[in-house]
Amino acid sequence: MIDQVTIDRILDAAQIMDVVSDFVTLRKRGVNYVGLCPFHSDKTPSFYVSPAKGLCKCFACGKGGNAVHFIMEHEQMSYPEALKYLAKKYNIEIKERELSDEEKFVQSERESLFIVNNFARDYFQNILKNHIDGRSIGMAYFRNRGFRDDIIEKFQLGYCTESHDAFAKEAIQKGYKKEYLVKTGLCYETDDHRLRDRFWGRVIFPVHTLSGKVVAFGGRVLASATKGVKVKYVNSPESEIYHKSNELYGIYFAKQAIVKQDRCFLVEGYTDVISMHQSGIENVVASSGTALTPGQIRMIHRFTNNMTVLYDGDAAGIKASIRGIDMLLEEGMNIKVCLLPDGDDPDSFARKHNSTEFQAFISEHETDFIRFKTNLLLEDAGKDPIKRAELIGNLVQSISVIPEAIVRDVYIKECAQLLHVEDKLLVSEVAKRRETQAEKRAEQTERERRMAERTATMSQGTPSENAPMPNGDIPLPPEIDNGYTEVPPALQEDNYASFIPQEGKEGQEFYKFERLILQAVVRYGEKIMCNLTDEEGNEIPVTVIEYVIKDLKEGMIVNDYYFNNEKIAVLISDINGNLKVYKTKNNPDFNYYFKSQSAGGITAQDMYLLKIMNAQKIISNSISVKIGFPFAPAIFAGFLISVIYGDLMLLFIKKFFLVM
Repeated sequence: MIDQVTIDRILDAAQIMDVVSDFVTLRKRGVNYVGLCPFHSDKTPSFYVSPAKGLCKCFACGKGGNAVHFIMEHEQMSYPEALKYLAKKYNIEIKERELSDEEKFVQSERESLFIVNNFARDYFQNILKNHIDGRSIGMAYFRNRGFRDDIIEKFQLGYCTESHDAFAKEAIQKGYKKEYLVKTGLCYETDDHRLRDRFWGRVIFPVHTLSGKVVAFGGRVLASATKGVKVKYVNSPESEIYHKSNELYGIYFAKQAIVKQDRCFLVEGYTDVISMHQSGIENVVASSGTALTPGQIRMIHRFTNNMTVLYDGDAAGIKASIRGIDMLLEEGMNIKVCLLPDGDDPDSFARKHNSTEFQAFISEHETDFIRFKTNLLLEDAGKDPIKRAELIGNLVQSISVIPEAIVRDVYIKECAQLLHVEDKLLVSEVAKRRETQAEKRAEQTERERRMAERTATMSQGTPSENAPMPNGDIPLPPEIDNGYTEVPPALQEDNYASFIPQEGKEGQEFYKFERLILQAVVRYGEKIMCNLTDEEGNEIPVTVIEYVIKDLKEGMIVNDYYFNNEKIAVLISDINGNLKVYKTKNNPDFNYYFKSQSAGGITAQDMYLLKIMNAQKIISNSISVKIGFPFAPAIFAGFLISVIYGDLMLLFIKKFFLVM
């Protein structure tokens, strides 16, 4: 966690003109600068930079902000990542909280795995370019696929020789530990404890994270090495740094193009992505042959709401893959589907056409996912009533997960026309499905809440293994997401930082505002904040002051409270309440003291002021008070009776003796 002092230094050092000019060519126009917007296809300069205000703004697409916002948008980084980027640019040391020993160990392990992967990437690239087998086998394969040298370099493609342990021997010789080679999945250990290469005899496709780090590799077997090898592609196994469900191939190279085009193309394999990049279409990612996962969907959704899924003519593959698209709809994304000509996949089709032709084909043939799914399933169902009923249920399920009510209504009406059924039927079924989904979400939320309560209980005191759990529940193991358990962050120390200015800094702006806020709160403290219900069911209005004050009571008389801080004297005097500040005369230890000014004791405003000063650590909570009851009403009543009737005791005695 970056401390606030460091953040302030970064913000002060980051000049908007300096940051933007790294990515955009700017020309001076008056007091500002102007250039082509990097966030959309800009033909006339509409991106303005104001050094005086420290802001940038595109008046065409509306994107902009300060230096941090620009980096976040342009590089698709989170806020902490953007701060670290700017800190590195201006050579500012990042000061974060100290990690625990366990966290340091985990971080060290992760960094070690990244280092090993970087070595492997460089090794495979070097073999591809300089080794005789790399040039004659690996490079020949890429050239036959039509890949240019710049594309091969961009995607950091490589080759591993047919020797079963060449890479392992090279890594061990270079000083890399055996355990990290195994953990990354680059090597595996045989029963006789020998180290073997996982990707021998294959061309290599590195998998990059969103920030460009290599977390895994994919290897494709070649014709010369197919003897005894049945698996066409081999991928890195799950590790501490690689979780297949959270990674998309090509996302690092596509993120800027996705934002700029406001669309993402989804394909299946590595070569599909590379071929489309070479043809000029860069906003493309691949799911690496697996169905989309929630993690991958959330990653795409960070950059755009619009997605086009490219399918080849394989009907079985289409039916298998569309099952996962319901998750895209659930995220509120706009899904289009484009079916490529028979015999073509995105790789082959991209090699036959340039970017303009490819885009034109997609624009002409893409269709809405719901309509595509309806036509596909209708063709399969034919006139069979059972299959048509299953089809309606399938479509209703897809429509029910869409969060926007208007979009659901449009799809319901369109599907009703295609299926020749009444709107009411589909509306009713969608409502039932959504109700069921809401119940499941509520159950899941409750389950997570109970798990959190158990975790909190166990953290306070670890029970014995045989101890019964509350409510008779059986303790559940912690949830594991694909073999990875997230380490909870260390608890932050509750370091109190007072907002009261230090000596000699009373003139700062925030202190003036604090005094104004304090006065306003006291002034409006009698306003009704809420209504509470008493035991008899009656609503009782509660003011702001009544809500805050608990222990102090009106009518209490504050004894002399001695202090030396002049700010207390100024603060109390500004309020003009019942508390009065006096200067001490014969007390060598203290310069001031305050006390209740009138015999009526403290008022509600005084109580609220004392509470605020105590909360801000201006005064201690050890304020001495006198508890009594109001004498004035009784004295006043006795005075009136005496004036009217005289001495009541004397009258009583006279009447008593007259009776006697």
